[in-house]
Amino acid sequence: MSNENSPDIHVYQHYCPPGVKRVLASGASAFIGEVDDSTVFKYPLAPGQDMVRLEIEGKLLSIIGPHERIIGLKGISEEGLYLERATNGTVAQRIESEETIPMEQRLAWCREAAEAVAQVHVHNIVHCDIQPTNLLLDDHLHLKLSDFQGKQLSKSGMVLLDGWSSEPCRFYCPRNDPDDANVKTDLFALGCTIYYIMTSHAVFPDIIDGEDDWQETIERRFRSMQFPQDQHVCDAITLKCWKMEYETAEDIVRDLKSLEGA
Repeated sequence: MSNENSPDIHVYQHYCPPGVKRVLASGASAFIGEVDDSTVFKYPLAPGQDMVRLEIEGKLLSIIGPHERIIGLKGISEEGLYLERATNGTVAQRIESEETIPMEQRLAWCREAAEAVAQVHVHNIVHCDIQPTNLLLDDHLHLKLSDFQGKQLSKSGMVLLDGWSSEPCRFYCPRNDPDDANVKTDLFALGCTIYYIMTSHAVFPDIIDGEDDWQETIERRFRSMQFPQDQHVCDAITLKCWKMEYETAEDIVRDLKSLEGA
């Protein structure tokens, strides 16, 4: 059951602001609508709904600025954000739909994801929701990180901007305070994302979404360091991410480049 503070997405699925041709996708708080071949418009699920999270996203993207691994901000209006359109969907969709993806492509996506995270961290921003559904693919299947509703931190660690994002449980680094996101929690999620790209599935596939205590079971395994044991080309990298042994995303980029050159 929904109420006015929590609208049923189906009620508003045909709502399109002026200039939006059709809805392409939807998330927990916003629609993505088609404007033209190169532009989409991100706007709240309900007309007039709070724009705070989208305003934060616009500010974070403005701070980061243009970068080949970051979805481009094209403009801001009172109703939403104009963003660069990634024509080939998400990494998650591509992996789910393709029977065979060359190892070279998988490694390139892992490196490009790490490059995106490195660029975000340069600006003292923590993404807070690194996962394959937020990795978009352009015309040439190059990766662009999207959905910037995380945090900007001061040099002392104080939160300056907060979009209230958090990772889903299979990409979440267990911590006492869920709001205590930082560089290493982003790198933990990046490790889970690299694992997904390399294996074509998320961590702990034996745990079924929706079964009793499934989220608690995943968190318990991570807390007790019962990490996935799958063997894949990047398994040493993912393990270091989960054990929080990397200091920066640039270190992960370096290790991935070494694998690509091997």
